[in-house]
Amino acid sequence: MKRALITGITGQDGSYMAELLLDKGYEVHGLIRRSSTFNTDRIDHLYKDFHDSAARMYLHYGDLSVSSHLTKLLSDIQPDEIYHLGAQSHVRVSFDMPEYTGDITGLGALRMLDAILRTGIKTRFYQASSSEMFGAAAPPQNEMTPFEPQSPYGAAKVYAFHMARNYRRAYTIFAANGILFNHESPRRGETFVTRKITRAATRIKLGLQAKLYLGNLEAKRDWGFAGDYVEAMWLMVQQDEPDDYVIATGVTHSVREFAERVFDKLDLDYKEYVEIDQRYFRPTEVDVLLGDSSKARKQLNWQPRVSFDRLIDMMIEADLELANKEKTLLDAGYKHTKNRII
Repeated sequence: MKRALITGITGQDGSYMAELLLDKGYEVHGLIRRSSTFNTDRIDHLYKDFHDSAARMYLHYGDLSVSSHLTKLLSDIQPDEIYHLGAQSHVRVSFDMPEYTGDITGLGALRMLDAILRTGIKTRFYQASSSEMFGAAAPPQNEMTPFEPQSPYGAAKVYAFHMARNYRRAYTIFAANGILFNHESPRRGETFVTRKITRAATRIKLGLQAKLYLGNLEAKRDWGFAGDYVEAMWLMVQQDEPDDYVIATGVTHSVREFAERVFDKLDLDYKEYVEIDQRYFRPTEVDVLLGDSSKARKQLNWQPRVSFDRLIDMMIEADLELANKEKTLLDAGYKHTKNRII
């Protein structure tokens, strides 16, 4: 049985990766941050108590800012594969918290790589790189496109990318970089623009919300399905030699188009509900991200399966179910306070 460690296992990608690996027969270990409240909603359906003989997923408290603990964790687990997905991953927030973003997103990757080096374990390391590293670079963007990050998040990811390449060359560590373009799902965090749109539109449909406030509607992104993209991550780690790969659909859509399609599918006119709030604009904008994943399609035999329209349908279906549950509780007399039912 192969053993894998996933940092960021409670996030969107981490939950899909845990599912994939468990389906493939792995023993899965996940790094989670200690919190006074449960933050494991995305993986609760996978969890079995460790006393259960059928348990194959184990969670460990830790933090990407503490190198000594990461070293001990790797020494104890001895993972065959590491999927480093943990980060401060919100681009807009990175402008408000640049130091924290640099520490967790950038140095966090270095600490993981150095822990591999110090423990001497034989493992394969996946670094979650990002299309935000391209920033202002002209589209389409591929593995040869120069990085021009336009945010502290993008810059931190560039640092992590080059550290993975450096440790690969200097210490022959198997370190693969997956430069993933935007990938969404019903498990996407509600502060990310796609989920923000589907969550708000379904609530508006049921009369639970009046307006949706967004920033730059003209920003264009290459959106795919997170479940497809974690398969590409796994394929990168199975190769004979580590390398860097762009993962993308090769099709771009604007935020305006995403919103328009979501509202249309709910028989609503987005123009009646969407308003612009300057606070959601970034200090430096990224106008167009469009990926060329030719290399991955050829060498990994990978291609996206879920279309843009199907992705939207999946997200609407899940958020409509949430909105209906919320409305049922409100109709039953529960109070509503700042998106919470009490």
